[in-house]
Amino acid sequence: MEKLKMNSFEVVGISVRTSNQDGKAKKDIGELWGKFMSENMYEKIPNVTDQTIYAVYTDYEGDHTKPYTTILGYRVHNLEEIPEGMVGKKIESASYHKFIAKGDLTDNAVIDQWKKIWDMDMKRTYTSDFETYGEKAIDPTNGETEIYISTY
Repeated sequence: MEKLKMNSFEVVGISVRTSNQDGKAKKDIGELWGKFMSENMYEKIPNVTDQTIYAVYTDYEGDHTKPYTTILGYRVHNLEEIPEGMVGKKIESASYHKFIAKGDLTDNAVIDQWKKIWDMDMKRTYTSDFETYGEKAIDPTNGETEIYISTY
């Protein structure tokens, strides 16, 4: 775990409102990933900065046990063009704890890391957390993703 300060940035993508109750997030986010990959979002989102995929967790109604929004998308230069059916979100400058999930990203590698995070005594802001899927995630069955948790 590494602590760092990050500047603000914007993301455009598709979203779902979900929660971690009764496996709902695993189902909802899995379906969101399916749609994201099958509809080639990279070509549909304007002003993309690079090909890293962002999974943003935001608009929390409380802590990780309450509903929140997940956005799958790309970092963009600005939010001036948001295609129909998509959302844009500015991730504010903040302090983050960085974690790494390694292994089968399509199975339990990411959720197992999240479970460890949930069990930690960390002062989270519950504003916006995110994962990045870049070059190390090209083979998602044996990949690596970075998880950033916004903290005080």
